[in-house]
Amino acid sequence: MIRVVGSRTRAAIIRNQRITGLAPDVIAELVAEIGPLWHERHQAVLTSRPRRRAVGAGAKYKLVFVDRLLATLVHLRHATTHDVLACWFGVDRSTITRAIGEVRPLLAERGCTVAPDIRLRTLAEVIDHLGASGQTGIIDGTEVRVRRPAVGRKDREKFISGKNKQNAVKSMVVTDAEGRLLFCSPAEPASCADITHARKLGLVELLADGPAVEILADAGYQGLGAQTGGRVVTPPHRKFKKNPPEWYEEMHERQRKAHSSRRIRVEHGIGHLKNWRSLARHHGRREHMSDTIQSVAGLLSHQQAATASGTRT
Repeated sequence: MIRVVGSRTRAAIIRNQRITGLAPDVIAELVAEIGPLWHERHQAVLTSRPRRRAVGAGAKYKLVFVDRLLATLVHLRHATTHDVLACWFGVDRSTITRAIGEVRPLLAERGCTVAPDIRLRTLAEVIDHLGASGQTGIIDGTEVRVRRPAVGRKDREKFISGKNKQNAVKSMVVTDAEGRLLFCSPAEPASCADITHARKLGLVELLADGPAVEILADAGYQGLGAQTGGRVVTPPHRKFKKNPPEWYEEMHERQRKAHSSRRIRVEHGIGHLKNWRSLARHHGRREHMSDTIQSVAGLLSHQQAATASGTRT
């Protein structure tokens, strides 16, 4: 098979941000950070099983690590199929599938980059960071459409979203007041309510026992404010359901708009996530959705941090 990607083509892919979604310096940092981890795990797998030949014998990989990373980035950014990537990189389809399956978990484990020296991997770290910096956090749930489970599969109905009436998975996104990504939770079936998902992630306990942090949320999280001592702020309730006085209607609308104007930043953060086609609609295995969501969130937050710090070239 003729190899399509050479040194010049690889350099052109790295320079063009439209292909990978990342700046060249960010890709260079990923190679320096993830490359040793991938090599270490690969060597551990080779030495952990009984062998007839020494480690390193046999055929060598045609797909170097940089190409494996680029293939994973293109797959996440444009939802490119493994067949197309295999033709592009001049290898077999199974090689691309294996490469993406090895690199994607490493990207997911990185967490979200807030600054070059600050990285958040858990919700507890996010709450501590918001408390230490005195910032306001914003939470919201987002759904990603997935393939319909097979007929007869157990718990098939759990993936049906009550809001969008489609098969999907749900993730909770946390941003700061500027809309920068701080955390993206593992995926849950879409039938799980937003407030239930937040409770499963331990948000109530973290806010009740942690630092004083203000968290803005939409009406789907109403009820958390009473459980967290008012630290979760949701839109105001309507006190008059029928025939409200004019003064109350005007006041309620003003309060609702004021809350919405502060909370809209999380929608911008989710919009940036959905620009990556793998999160617009996921065609792969549903078991991989958590790694996919967290990988994209980590990559996007790294790009945002690099842009904010002025290190982007």
